[in-house]
Amino acid sequence: MFSDITGFLLELREAFSHHIVFGVGILLMGSYFMGRFAEKVRLPAITGFILAGLLLGPSCIGLVHEDLDETLATITEVALALIALVIGSEFSLRKLRAIGRPVVIITLFQLFGAFLLVTTGLIIAGMRLEFAAILGAIASATAPAATVAIIRELKARGPFVDHLYGIVALDDAGCVLLFATITAIAGNSLGSATGLAHSVFRAVIEIFSSLLLGAIAGWFLHLLTRRRRRVNEILIISLAVILILSAVSNSFHLSALLASMAAGAVLANLSRKTLRIVNSLDLISPPLYAAFFAIAGTELNVAVLTSPHILLMGGIFVLARAAGKVLGVHIGATAASSDPLIKKYLGYGMLPQAGVAIGLVLFLDTMPYFALNRSITATLINIVLFSVLFNELTGPPLSRYAVVHGATLK
Repeated sequence: MFSDITGFLLELREAFSHHIVFGVGILLMGSYFMGRFAEKVRLPAITGFILAGLLLGPSCIGLVHEDLDETLATITEVALALIALVIGSEFSLRKLRAIGRPVVIITLFQLFGAFLLVTTGLIIAGMRLEFAAILGAIASATAPAATVAIIRELKARGPFVDHLYGIVALDDAGCVLLFATITAIAGNSLGSATGLAHSVFRAVIEIFSSLLLGAIAGWFLHLLTRRRRRVNEILIISLAVILILSAVSNSFHLSALLASMAAGAVLANLSRKTLRIVNSLDLISPPLYAAFFAIAGTELNVAVLTSPHILLMGGIFVLARAAGKVLGVHIGATAASSDPLIKKYLGYGMLPQAGVAIGLVLFLDTMPYFALNRSITATLINIVLFSVLFNELTGPPLSRYAVVHGATLK
């Protein structure tokens, strides 16, 4: 009897788990209930969203089949584009003149702090220098989505939020350059490089091309919306431009994240009406954010927790990265004579880690050496996934703690 019921349930799961509409629906439903549960135990709703994805995904219950990964990635792409635009919209020249120098100083200290401590820690643990340096570069990446969602949820403002937005935005650009440089150097040692100068040149071209494309899109969006008054018109136009910008960026192998940030920055400096665009996008943000974090949860694999080697290296990666981020912000804020609240709390807002880190480590598959040495590649990927699992569960609560104590709340 029990086996018949189990078999029926498995057949039912198989019938629905491949359906994209069912997958999105069950993730949103799970996100709602797990988000409410997380809030009751004083955790950010985001943590509940991620846990919902983990439980419903292929690692646990399997209601969302792994075959849907590629289709669900579209939702992730849209959510990241919206988040990046929101970050970019905070980059008005007025604010940059007020906090520009401290933001650059703090960004550099936390970026290289994470890189150096992770690289050193992994070398001491016995990892080869080239691989340790690559993971160190990936460790410098910070996921803005969780922090941005928390800031918007709490309606936080003030210098703390301005610094946090600025550092997160600059951190992604710095991470891309650092990763390109390190992989080029490592490639020389491993016999698979095309040359340091060539790799750095390509990275610089990619960054500047992304920024230019985003600036053009931001200007175009400004022209289309400046005379519009109805919110629904602004929402339709804004979403259309953002989607097209993201698609064009990916088609030309540019950074959609940087392009969307640039579009938001251009909008912020062209018109004071930028807030209308951001507010209109708020109408679709809640379900998109919930789906985005739930999808991130489906990509986490609990199997990585069963390997002692992954646990050791992943633990070093997580702890060294956290120390590098927190200490880097503290030292950088001290050097820049920043506000004591920024010095004390902002580092905790830099701990979430997700899409950028995963994207960079998966990029290794395109390099000849790593394509031929799958066991090494799998090890590096699993270490990063372990870090993402840990940081996406612990990072949001720490980000919330940082924002609550460091920012001004309405």
